[in-house]
Amino acid sequence: MQLIQCTWTYPEMLSLRPSNLPTLSRSLRRSVDTIAIRSSRYPSFMATASTISTQKEAVSTQDESTQKIQQPLQVAKRLEKFKTTIFTQMSMLAIKHGAINLGQGFPNFDGPEFVKEAAIQAIKDGKNQYARGYGIPDLNSAVAARFKKDTGIMVDPEKEVTVTSGCTEAIAATMLGLIDPGDEVILFAPFYDSYEATLSMAGAKIKCITLRPPDFSVPISELKSAITKKTRAILLNSPHNPTGKMFTREELNVIASLCIENDVLAFTDEVYDKLAFEMDHISLASLPGMYERTVTMNSLGKTFSLTGWKIGWAIAPPHLTWGVRQAHSFLTFATSTPMQWAAAAALRAPDSYYEELKRDYMAKKAILVDGLKAVGFKVFPSSGTYFVVVDHTPFGLKDDIAFCEYLIKEVGVVAIPTSVFYLNPEDGKNLVRFTFCKDEETLTAAVERMKEKLMRK
Repeated sequence: MQLIQCTWTYPEMLSLRPSNLPTLSRSLRRSVDTIAIRSSRYPSFMATASTISTQKEAVSTQDESTQKIQQPLQVAKRLEKFKTTIFTQMSMLAIKHGAINLGQGFPNFDGPEFVKEAAIQAIKDGKNQYARGYGIPDLNSAVAARFKKDTGIMVDPEKEVTVTSGCTEAIAATMLGLIDPGDEVILFAPFYDSYEATLSMAGAKIKCITLRPPDFSVPISELKSAITKKTRAILLNSPHNPTGKMFTREELNVIASLCIENDVLAFTDEVYDKLAFEMDHISLASLPGMYERTVTMNSLGKTFSLTGWKIGWAIAPPHLTWGVRQAHSFLTFATSTPMQWAAAAALRAPDSYYEELKRDYMAKKAILVDGLKAVGFKVFPSSGTYFVVVDHTPFGLKDDIAFCEYLIKEVGVVAIPTSVFYLNPEDGKNLVRFTFCKDEETLTAAVERMKEKLMRK
């Protein structure tokens, strides 16, 4: 196989200065500028058109040792502080040590057959090309219908619903589409780790309100004092990952009042809305005066045990949807077409599906919570999600990271250290998170391992 390599003369290099290429993006202009500067330093960089053989002996004459030099990892400054996610790290350790994974929140059982069959049928029916950017009409309508049933609010599926690649992308599109550099955004810690990373990409200034055990209630006076003229939005997650807390109506009323009084937006992550066990889920957008300033985000994965499909959505009034869609257009543009058709079928499931889902998870929760208490943990109440947070300090390890490493290597069970969910890791060093989105056999086996090998000190 022959490849043609084209290089440029020094005069031609100079003609490619960015000033002569007004239609190029900034990054491309910088690249051309760099080439021109380098060519001015090395004028012997002459134009030739040469034929290059791709056979092995002609590819390179470089000394092999230079090819083995490990280059430093490169990342933009705004992401320097973020490492491989804790979920990835713990799941890798689980595999390495043969541990039972009660860390990352994905079920070890499959989603309902009728939803999978709908996806298969969509593929067979040829629904495999790009969908329109903000979602296929059938799914947008299904999302709007579910939202009306849950909140009583009627939304326009064409103007107020945006389908995304999971709720994580809905979060990213919302932050990047509606937050400017320097805007202040208030988070409640502990928080899902993508919030901080995405806000960093947007250039936001993060202010954090810490929810503390045992009930993780909102410190109202602290929240009030955190709001300034620069506050653009409050981001909350209810039911709350990782604590299982559900924001009460009283807390939501205070947040709503503060948003309205200070002209602040609200971004709500409600992916666990159907996993509310001890009280009814309340969507912040449903409170008086809040729909017009709220982006409500949700997804299919948690409710239908199909986390790998990555189907999510954002619901917002048209003036906020505009920003979300602008960002979404340049993140993923569109989401998996056949999975969208299947998601529409899923969202039309009868009430009996959600009732059975809640019963199943309450049984799983009981196995884990009762087991953790029997082992010796202090278990904090979890009203929603499929997570439980515990105090690990009775077992004598210095912090949550050390405890989780010990738990994996010596006991054979995975939990998630919660310090990664705080701006100040010290706030979470005594807590770890377990998940009960596993079959009952797995949960029982994990509890038995801890009873056998985990000793209080």
